[in-house]
Amino acid sequence: MKKRITTLVLVFVTTIFYSQEVIGKWKTIDDQTGKAKSIVEIYEKSGKIYGKVVEILDASHAKDLCQNCPGEDAKKPILGLNVIKGLSKDGTEYNSGEIIDPKTGKIYKCLIELEQKDKLKVRGYIGFALMGRTQYWYRVK
Repeated sequence: MKKRITTLVLVFVTTIFYSQEVIGKWKTIDDQTGKAKSIVEIYEKSGKIYGKVVEILDASHAKDLCQNCPGEDAKKPILGLNVIKGLSKDGTEYNSGEIIDPKTGKIYKCLIELEQKDKLKVRGYIGFALMGRTQYWYRVK
């Protein structure tokens, strides 16, 4: 009986811990239409944070390519594309990496921060964080 209770407590604590982190799947929202666009999975690799498009919610865009993306991302399918690259934890936010807009191919500096346990602030900017745009992504449960 004690073993079962310990297991339940560990599962509960682990769930709470991970629900407070940015790691997981997030629903992205289109700035202009307000409609859900994709699911991005945020993960950690070698101490850095990355985000990969794992689902495109509009079937008519499921096979779209990143037409204007530079370098190794040029003409790659958006599905599977790492749109967030190399963020580092800095207090309550993750920064010092980049985010790519697959629609335009433009690369921006990026910072992300958990606003609430299920709401992620994603900011792309050029130069200073004050000059950019912010999106809010919502945790997929």
